[in-house]
Amino acid sequence: MIRRKASCLKTCIAAIGLVCIIYLRTEDRNKVDADTGKKDLPNNRLGRVPQEEQNVEMDVERRRRGEEEYNVLRRREEEEFNGRRDDLLLRRREDEEKKPVESLAGEREHGIPNVTNRETNDLVKSEIADILHYIDEINSEQVIYNLDLFGPLQSSTLVIAVQVHDRIQYLRQLIISLSGAKDIDKTLIVFSHDVWDEDINKLVRSIDFAMVMQIFYPYSLQTHPTTFPGESSRDCPRNAKIKEAKAMNCVNKDWPDLYGHYREAKFTQTKHHWWWKANTIFDKLNSTGNSQGLVLFLEEDHFVAEDFIHVLRMMEEENKKLDKPANILCMGTYLKKFNYKLNSRQMEHQSRFLLREYRNKILMLELTQWMSSKHNMGMAITRATWNKIIQCRNHFCQYDDYNWDWSLLYVSLNCMKEKLQVLMVKGPRVFHIGECGVHHKKKDCASSLVMEKVNYIVKAAQMYLYPK
Repeated sequence: MIRRKASCLKTCIAAIGLVCIIYLRTEDRNKVDADTGKKDLPNNRLGRVPQEEQNVEMDVERRRRGEEEYNVLRRREEEEFNGRRDDLLLRRREDEEKKPVESLAGEREHGIPNVTNRETNDLVKSEIADILHYIDEINSEQVIYNLDLFGPLQSSTLVIAVQVHDRIQYLRQLIISLSGAKDIDKTLIVFSHDVWDEDINKLVRSIDFAMVMQIFYPYSLQTHPTTFPGESSRDCPRNAKIKEAKAMNCVNKDWPDLYGHYREAKFTQTKHHWWWKANTIFDKLNSTGNSQGLVLFLEEDHFVAEDFIHVLRMMEEENKKLDKPANILCMGTYLKKFNYKLNSRQMEHQSRFLLREYRNKILMLELTQWMSSKHNMGMAITRATWNKIIQCRNHFCQYDDYNWDWSLLYVSLNCMKEKLQVLMVKGPRVFHIGECGVHHKKKDCASSLVMEKVNYIVKAAQMYLYPK
């Protein structure tokens, strides 16, 4: 009996202890929940927050949302346009362009112009304003360097017009070749630039072997990065369809080209610059405005043989003897059939076909119809030819092509009474050394590979230079 009572007592004590433990734990949990509720109370709409605090929070929230809505509305139009533009560019990716045709710079490929590590699109407005001021000042002053050494200018002085972008490595090679040319001191070299670059300016102004002038195209992409003729944010994407362009409401939506593409500023600048340069030299400059001599058009990536002036003068005299003189004299070639990475033996073998054109010091000429893809390098014209071209200015400017040479061909075929005729030298005196540029790009852009080939040709033909 006593054992049973003791057992019951122990059971009761244990039960009472368990109840106490459960009670204490419940109290602790309620205390934690209460503390947590106090901390979260200002952000808890179900908590007992005074009415005044609720009203303040609601006012702050309404103001915050109002500012956000205002900013969204403010940016909506621009974001909508840019969003549609970006979506269109992401959705539409055309296949590679068909095999390009030959033109100003040989084979062309749609690519970004080579800029030799000089960025021109990051200029601030003040820098652009300074460049425009310098350009206007230089174009107005029309300074001729070395005039005191090699002047004065004659009406028959040969004018060499060099169109320059920003490839200084090629330009340096051209200047070196010009420095070694016979009678170069009797010429005026006009460098026409579409990029303001101090290194290039110093290089040009260091020339001490001829009269030199610089002119600057005042409507370049460098000075007009976000406005016409540069690329505006409101321009239509190149590959947009007409319906898509009209839905985007871009500024040139009504003017795609013949192939349904829209204007690309980085390509059209070359044609604009060429036309401005020719107009300036023939009609604007005080020193050349009344010139009756030849104007020879070169590019920054050309290279000349030492007798090119001698040959050009001979071509000029031979042309005068023709019953119907040619409108254009052509001295160039692209050397497109050469592999510039050949060893010397292979190079000699592949060079033979060109060296055949240098025959026994006899000037070999060919008279034919001018074609843009064959006769656009080392091209010389007179004022008489320019006057015929300028009469067809509307055909040139409105023709739907960004190349000056193809536009000139269109003028010849569709505007002039008689198509342009060219007298071409069979043994070229002007060579193309540019491997990378506006129209084409390659993995290896070094001019040294091409220069090796050109130097080999010129050296091998040395005995045939200065023909009679």
